[in-house]
Amino acid sequence: MEKQESVSSQAAYGPASNLNERRRVALAEVDNAKFSWFHVKVCLVAGVGFFTGAYDIFAINIASTMLGQVYGAGGKLNANQDLGVKVASPVGTFVGQLLFGWLADVVGRKRMYGVELCIIIVATMAQALSGSGPAVSVIGVLIVWRFIMGVGIGGDYPLSAVISSEFAATRTRGRLMTAVFAAQGFGNFAAALVALIVVSAYKSAILNDPVGQPNSVDFCWRLLIGLGCIPGAIALYFRLTIPETPRFTMDIERNVKQATQDVDTFLTSGTYVVDPDAVVQRVKAPKASRKDFAAYFGRWTNFKVLLGAAYSWFALDIAFYGLGLNSSIVLDAIGFGAPKVGSKQEIIFVTLKNVSVGNLILSAAGLIPGYWATFLVIDVWGRKPVQLMGFILLTVIFAIMGFAYHAILNHSKGAFVFLYCLANFFQNFGPNTTTFVIPGEAFPTRYRSTGHGISAASGKLGAIIAQVGFAQLKDRGGPNAFIPHILEIFALFMLTGIGSTLLLPETMNRTLEELSNEDQDGFVAGVAGPGQEPVVKTHHHDDESK
Repeated sequence: MEKQESVSSQAAYGPASNLNERRRVALAEVDNAKFSWFHVKVCLVAGVGFFTGAYDIFAINIASTMLGQVYGAGGKLNANQDLGVKVASPVGTFVGQLLFGWLADVVGRKRMYGVELCIIIVATMAQALSGSGPAVSVIGVLIVWRFIMGVGIGGDYPLSAVISSEFAATRTRGRLMTAVFAAQGFGNFAAALVALIVVSAYKSAILNDPVGQPNSVDFCWRLLIGLGCIPGAIALYFRLTIPETPRFTMDIERNVKQATQDVDTFLTSGTYVVDPDAVVQRVKAPKASRKDFAAYFGRWTNFKVLLGAAYSWFALDIAFYGLGLNSSIVLDAIGFGAPKVGSKQEIIFVTLKNVSVGNLILSAAGLIPGYWATFLVIDVWGRKPVQLMGFILLTVIFAIMGFAYHAILNHSKGAFVFLYCLANFFQNFGPNTTTFVIPGEAFPTRYRSTGHGISAASGKLGAIIAQVGFAQLKDRGGPNAFIPHILEIFALFMLTGIGSTLLLPETMNRTLEELSNEDQDGFVAGVAGPGQEPVVKTHHHDDESK
């Protein structure tokens, strides 16, 4: 029976040269495909995860102020509580990026896609329903659920990056991936907008709360966080029904026949067809293993790409999250925080309104335009020029903000806000976007998600260090006294990012296979015989026809 299957399979597949040719033709179809509704669908389905993740991560920036009014002593959380609710999700994200990055390369992009969104939805709702008991405080419960939510958000990074890059045509791959990532800016904006709407809706209730009992603010933060699960719930079905990428089917499952069929089907109809009775037999191709991983990344030409991608993301996130998660503190330091006069209830309301409006302005003025500036030029200038430009300008901007901090504030607070928005702009029109794009392109299929996960997790390590460091250092010498020196430290990290960018290849207008630094002519060495590779079911035979 095994011999008969092997013979019939050889007839179906032909010699290794034919297998390589079929693989090359199928990949060329994907690489040269015209932009279609299917690409729009991939962009929307992947982008909603970043919208939801950004909303959930940055909503805590405003929610922590609300939590302080309800549960904090003196109307604010203490330093450890504030740090806990803010750093829990980056720690979870770090874990999720490594875990899901690896799993997507082992069991498949499709099988994991949607699992991470389910985690985000459940954990977000759980936060909104958090309470306290004799053994645990509501802040402790929130920290646990924010960690779990972070694991889901972390999984979204490598999965969305790899799925969008593997389905994209070469000439538009940068713009498609940037459009997916740009949803992050709208998520940030939406968090501030929802906060403003919720606070405004509860204005009369907040003003009429008993002194010392801001009960209405408890409704505000729960609504602000809980509403974050709605976009994810809407997108969940589409994530669970998206096709497996042909590159995973071809290069990891090593099923060239199924992959070529998938390409023909989804490029024409946006769906895929499954024959549950089809015989599945593997081809001989490079297979992921610890030994193969060590051999591939043991070569400097490959390792330097991983090093450059990981460190660039690390350096960028030191500043990106150091600013983003603490914009309320920065706004307060420059006069956009709590008013000095008024009744206790009026002070609470105006404080929450100012924090919401301030974050809305910062998001609209810097974050969102930066993403879309990158979108316009990333497939024209290339990834490296955009990243280098961003790191160079951020070095200058943070140096000015740090060394001239007091002079700028004494002269014009508006000038400081302008520089702050400019920093946000060039983070996104620069390394924040390109550090997401490049790791989704620069590794071979069997390690693409793992490599992206490692790079992204390095970034989150930077975010954690920035968050802990910001919390421990900002009040050294007095309230917010150390902020100028923190900005100077950010400038130093931006300077080191210039060096790590030079390690990276330019990925524009190059196929993913070319970027893998592997010989493609002999990639498939033939059909795996019965003694070499068993006939097993693949993802196509575990699902019903779509």
